Amino acid sequence: MADPTTSDTVFHAQGLTKVYGEGATAVHALRGVDLAIMRGEFVVLLGASGSGKSTLLNILGGLDSASSGSARWTHHGRTHELTGASDAELTRYRREHVGFVFQFYNLIPSLTARENVALVTDLADDPMAPEDALALVGLGGRLDHFVSQLSGGEQQRVAIARAIAKRPAVLLCDEPTGALDCATGVMVLEAIERVNRELGTTTIVITHNAPIAAMAHRVLRLADGRIVDEHVNPEPVAAATLRW
Repeated sequence: MADPTTSDTVFHAQGLTKVYGEGATAVHALRGVDLAIMRGEFVVLLGASGSGKSTLLNILGGLDSASSGSARWTHHGRTHELTGASDAELTRYRREHVGFVFQFYNLIPSLTARENVALVTDLADDPMAPEDALALVGLGGRLDHFVSQLSGGEQQRVAIARAIAKRPAVLLCDEPTGALDCATGVMVLEAIERVNRELGTTTIVITHNAPIAAMAHRVLRLADGRIVDEHVNPEPVAAATLRW
């Protein structure tokens, strides 16, 4: 595991558990997760459905709370507790520091690509221009197309542009290629790869597709709510070479 004591640690979780429900019907989604994610790292969380990947990502992203254990994040040398934070604190954390990309794009169909991204930049302190964010994901020529005029892969890249336009410290992606075929998914992964490489955005990607793990700096495999394997890729491969 990466060393959680260094100043480059972005996320540090210890003994993280999450239980949904009570008694005999309780579901243990996380069962004592220890984790450290470093600044600028590209991490893939790999595992079957129900392994705890999304629960872990949602806690790190401030969308869900842990049942026990601790989760902290560090930004500009200051460490903040995520476990025990108030709703208002988590809302501010998500708005200012976290970019989310999900399997389904959650775009507004009646708006253009540029307008969908502008919804975020209008609220951010130091945003990119929507045009720059869309150019970064290869959509500089599709700025004024409505969502209905875009393919699934293009819509997902608009969602990535929207997520990174506020210059988040971290980009959290939950099955970003899950609704896409391989060729289209590779284009989406190339956009995420470029954001990590060129902006230095700490990036965590959930996937059930094992070949995608080859592009990560580090791979964490989850099963039954625990991290059961960790692998460092000495030479991550380019997204363009992936097939599944």
